[in-house]
Amino acid sequence: MTTVPAENPAAAPADRDAHVLCRTEGRAGFLTLDRPRAINALTHPMVRALDAALTAWEHDPAITTVVLRGAGERGLCAGGDIRAIHDDARAGGTATAAFWADEYRLNARIARYPKPYVALMDGIVMGGGVGVSAHGSVRVVTEHSRIAMPETGIGFVPDVGGTWLLGRAPGELGTHLALTGAQIGAADALLTGLADHHVPAAALDALAADLTRLPADEALARHATAPAPGVLAEQRAWIDACYAAPTVEEIVDRLLDSGVPAAKETAGTLLAKSPTALKATLAVLRAARALDSLEAVLDLEYRASCAALTSHDLVEGIRAQVVDKDRDPHWKPAALADVTDADVARYLTPPPGGDLGLAG
Repeated sequence: MTTVPAENPAAAPADRDAHVLCRTEGRAGFLTLDRPRAINALTHPMVRALDAALTAWEHDPAITTVVLRGAGERGLCAGGDIRAIHDDARAGGTATAAFWADEYRLNARIARYPKPYVALMDGIVMGGGVGVSAHGSVRVVTEHSRIAMPETGIGFVPDVGGTWLLGRAPGELGTHLALTGAQIGAADALLTGLADHHVPAAALDALAADLTRLPADEALARHATAPAPGVLAEQRAWIDACYAAPTVEEIVDRLLDSGVPAAKETAGTLLAKSPTALKATLAVLRAARALDSLEAVLDLEYRASCAALTSHDLVEGIRAQVVDKDRDPHWKPAALADVTDADVARYLTPPPGGDLGLAG
């Protein structure tokens, strides 16, 4: 991906190590996440740089559209820097909670941004990558898009407003995606409300060029096409029936008893995840459905995230998946039946440092 120096110095991050490239061209401001070797995983300086650029462009009458891209060929953003989270959690530090506080504020700001915010969700878009893209007013996917909230696989709970988005997906599709962490492509992202338009990857540069001179809706109309068929629409019947169960244990039982091979395979997927994270995720997702704003959900997710930060499973999950890569996490508790109501309630309780307070 080619970038040029920022034409508007005030919009560029002051920290040149922030790994966010800012430039303006015509009527558009471009933000490029620039850690391609880490699939543009978010750091705290990157969050601050994004927020600073949005501040500058919000009040710049020359900028009418903001465009978010990812450097490299692998994806927009693989999520937060979970190695840093692992190290901070092991040390009992406070850096991660501070990062989440600013990240969630950024997610809320993106959702309320007064100008079109066009997220080009090409390639891998996971976790925190969903937070900086799927709350935007114009979400564009391609045939390469692989979108997921894979948190339960590392002993964590979907955050960055993920439970707000998934809680509003049709039927129980969002519950399925939140618990399994399954990756979806373009058609399923459109079906679940995580994206608005499909544009072929080869047309993204042309779309970006058109955004420098045309309103976003006119530029999209020139390039949007129908995606290849997805898989969730065909699976909707068994997903809705199984995930409507009141507990994770009963969801697993329904999946095993459904007689559908894909459902039985999904039960095995769930049983490999952190039992505590599964139960906490279901509780947070269902609580999120009852809330009336993204800000209120982000406050709730902050509680869950801070609880996870002091749990065994988050450190162990990241160790197994990312640090040692043995793919053999030892969850505590190891079985769903051993996760108590009190264990789950901890994820819904204000942290020692207090709530985030986005909802006022």
